[in-house]
Amino acid sequence: RLRGYRPVIESPLGPGLLTQRGFTSPNHGANQPPEPAKTQLSETAMPQTAARNEFNPFVNAQLQFDDAAKVLKLTENQITLIKEPRRAVECKLPVRMDNGEIRLFTAYRVHHNIMRGPAKGGIRFHPDVSLDEVKALATWMTFKCACVNIPFGGGKGGIVCDPYKLSRNELESLTRRYVSDFFEMFGPDRDVPAPDVGSDPQIMAWFMDTYSMHHRDHMPAVVTGKPLEIGGSQGRGEATALGVVFTTKKAARALGIDLVDARVAIQGFGNAGSHCASLLAKEGARIIAISDISGAYVNRDGINVGAAIDHVKKNRTLADFDRAGYAEKLANPLELLELDVDILIPAALENQITTENAPRVRTRILAEAANGPCTTEASRMLTKQGVFIIPDILCNAGGVTVSYLEWVQNRTGYYWTREAVLKDMQRILDEAFDNVYATSKQHEVSMRVAAFVVAIDRVARVSEIRGLYA
Repeated sequence: RLRGYRPVIESPLGPGLLTQRGFTSPNHGANQPPEPAKTQLSETAMPQTAARNEFNPFVNAQLQFDDAAKVLKLTENQITLIKEPRRAVECKLPVRMDNGEIRLFTAYRVHHNIMRGPAKGGIRFHPDVSLDEVKALATWMTFKCACVNIPFGGGKGGIVCDPYKLSRNELESLTRRYVSDFFEMFGPDRDVPAPDVGSDPQIMAWFMDTYSMHHRDHMPAVVTGKPLEIGGSQGRGEATALGVVFTTKKAARALGIDLVDARVAIQGFGNAGSHCASLLAKEGARIIAISDISGAYVNRDGINVGAAIDHVKKNRTLADFDRAGYAEKLANPLELLELDVDILIPAALENQITTENAPRVRTRILAEAANGPCTTEASRMLTKQGVFIIPDILCNAGGVTVSYLEWVQNRTGYYWTREAVLKDMQRILDEAFDNVYATSKQHEVSMRVAAFVVAIDRVARVSEIRGLYA
């Protein structure tokens, strides 16, 4: 047991919150109040640190942790146990290309924290993957799983590549090499990956097959987001978007916003963004802007979402969507983030809203369908401007929630209907939103800080209960 490691003290303000944690010595009297808590970053150091490293996602993840750690009054020992990633592995993956050339691909797998369960997190295939990005994503996964109270820790992986420039054979070879070289890290009780940016159910199928062949067993629970034919779950494809819509409806209700005819802008029109557009349109919302790699498209009377989805199916992107007469193309795609809307949904990559453009963001609700779309300083600015942010670790947790349900189905060998899966997911997310919203009101903090307070509290409690093996 760590010297000076104080057990959790229940908050007099409500269950599940740490409010009186501090350094104590073994001889501290039972009735003696603890000394003031210490954190790793001071009030004055944090803004400068954030300004110098605004675009580093791992720095942003740590700053978000520190904001919540202050509210929780964590001790230095508690911070040491749960703040930093526990394992980060880098490999160079040799792959024979179709032309016979052998290329090396840099790849990563990070375990942030596994105190609450096996690591959970996707595998990203993207040219801009970096170790700091993967560490940040693994950190957010730890607290995302804890925020919605599912029994996973946080992990993440990535391969530096452009999957759209690889043939199917090259992509399969790269996937199987990744599984082989990181094999010891994976397992249904160790680390359970899933799709992420640039990966899909087919890649998860190759992953499962490779792991099963190495293990000499049928192991569907080693990965989630698989095709239905090999143990995937009903509802997984639209799960992330449904989670965004569920939490957005809760936020709109809390703020007194009627979704009927509410103006919505969505950055990113991939799986999550397109499903969000379709689902919100069915709720009566007016989708006035969408974007993808080809640019941003606006129609203030409302975009025909069905036509946009059909266009992407036919052309792979929204390119030339404006020429079809459905919308106008913005000169600068980032202008979409500055449109006057009721709901803004960043569903692309991290660091889209920064200190540079945050003052021009005009929305009442910002629903983070992507991971880390706002830098920490930008998020603080938006909160001061009165924007209600649904943080990523809550807003986009529908995907990992259904992944958890898929993992459970794989382990039991019994599979549920789509209706049963989505009903369970909505129950989990509704409870998580209510808990975070109540915490934000109780401590008078933003929804982001509140979500980390709820999540870190759960991770810290489990860490204390399990103790330190030495």
